[in-house]
Amino acid sequence: MGFTALIPARAASTRLPDKPLADIAGKPMVVRVAERASASGAQRVVIATDTPRIAQAVREHGYTALLTRPEHPTGTDRLAEAVAQLGLGDEEIVVNVQGDEPLIEPALIDAVARSLADKPWAAIATCACPLADAAALFNPNVVKVVCAADTRALYFSRAPIPWAREALADGGRRLAPGLPALHHIGLYAYRAGFLRAFPALPQGELERFESLEQLRALEHGHAIAVYRASQAPAAGVDTPEDLQRVRAVYANAV
Repeated sequence: MGFTALIPARAASTRLPDKPLADIAGKPMVVRVAERASASGAQRVVIATDTPRIAQAVREHGYTALLTRPEHPTGTDRLAEAVAQLGLGDEEIVVNVQGDEPLIEPALIDAVARSLADKPWAAIATCACPLADAAALFNPNVVKVVCAADTRALYFSRAPIPWAREALADGGRRLAPGLPALHHIGLYAYRAGFLRAFPALPQGELERFESLEQLRALEHGHAIAVYRASQAPAAGVDTPEDLQRVRAVYANAV
């Protein structure tokens, strides 16, 4: 199975300006992400950016960079332009690897790509892992997903789903034993044809209220397969503290 790993990278970041270019053990973060993606089964790794400085840094380290328009409303729209530039066929698989995850496991990239390849009914594949505790279940910043028996995503929400009616009848906040509660992890594989169609899909009411872009696909009838990982992957980089944590990991690995 072959696939393309696409890494969107934008310089704009409120908490960490120029985040893709942040140094990690002598290389820009986006290059460290590209190295992780290259260790997967991807046939090629491409960085999609709207910033010439990022494109130059990527190319200096031997990776392919595409310059995309700066006005894309979502990362998926940016991927759609990259797919058009690459001329990918409708059934070719693209894995969206976020440019701020320099600790992502190559095996997880492969697993999500395989999940899509094995399910011809799906336009998208993503992944999830068991929720760790009640705090995560009730945290609106932790996105939950419920699935059908065939791994098809039924719904994504910031709310605590599924709702354990009996266990929570007294108003308490607890994780009921055996509850199939899953934490959605934002790693996606797409069929290139879906990415080409995505920009024309109007935003739906569920997406607007939940502020979850993946609901647009479900609202328009596109199936999402969910790969279940045993545990959550290492966190990405959103803050200066996150960057220091990742730098320490790389320093200790040398």
